[in-house]
Amino acid sequence: MRRRDFTVLLAGAMGGWSSAVRAQQTAMPVIGFLSSGSPGSSTSPLAAFRQGLSEAGYVEGQNLAVEYRWAEGRYDRLSELAADLVSRKVDVIVTGSTLSARAAKNATSTTPVVFTMVSDPVGAGFVASLPRPGGNLTGFSDIAIELEPKRVELLSELVPQAGVIALLVNPKFPAAERIIEDAREAARAKGLQLQILKAGTESEIDAAFPSVIQLQAGGLVIGTDPFFFNRREQLVSLAARHSVPAIYELREFAAAGGLISYGTSLTAAYRQVGGYVRKILNGTKPADLPVQQPTTFELVVNLKTAKALGLTVPPSILARADEVIE
Repeated sequence: MRRRDFTVLLAGAMGGWSSAVRAQQTAMPVIGFLSSGSPGSSTSPLAAFRQGLSEAGYVEGQNLAVEYRWAEGRYDRLSELAADLVSRKVDVIVTGSTLSARAAKNATSTTPVVFTMVSDPVGAGFVASLPRPGGNLTGFSDIAIELEPKRVELLSELVPQAGVIALLVNPKFPAAERIIEDAREAARAKGLQLQILKAGTESEIDAAFPSVIQLQAGGLVIGTDPFFFNRREQLVSLAARHSVPAIYELREFAAAGGLISYGTSLTAAYRQVGGYVRKILNGTKPADLPVQQPTTFELVVNLKTAKALGLTVPPSILARADEVIE
């Protein structure tokens, strides 16, 4: 074989090898991550999500790519962002709250969707049943709304002298009315008067706390809502400034300086996502993956905040606490 012919043959072989490598690279699975929040407010869920992927054998940038879409608290953008992920033909869409899961459901009936932190996936119409979802959605329920009465009970135990408490809800949240009804029933059972405050913007959150004082409410329940989670620093700061004992749904509030929280572990839920992503990428249909529900809940107490408020946390609460921040 002449040198020139050999060179051409070698170049052709190398070109074919390069094409094969590029084909393998482009075959890397792509996950779409759809959130109603922002990267800055989602540090712990993101870390847990990546840890869950790692435990499932996936390392972002090495054998898996992730396309992130953030609504930055603008719920009206979720539909557009979900449609964009579908148009990019991602292999799986991972969503957070009920709102982002609904946007993904409306955008596709074929792309697998794994949701997290959805309180009532059956009631929301996402799945036919928890054991047999039946469509292209499955995931992890947090039953956060069902825990609202328990938060009312804990707050009344923490401030037993209070005859009036307040509930802050976001009227834009689909389950707002149910949260109000459940909290009212729980307050009535405790002989408490419940005042309802509504806030769907940052300025309305600011205005809500002086109202708590004006209503002479002894404590405040922060209702379940992704918007409130994204504004947790603002909420915790206002509660401290106005000396309002407040209870929240997630540990991240207490870690940010909130008095007390009770609910599902956000990080545990996002860690579990990796296992379902792996199963779906290996060919399992979402319809055959049961919706998982939490079996344990976190009660977190911030004693430093309690001291600043002049509160003595009852031993009954401390004995049940999963974590005490001092």
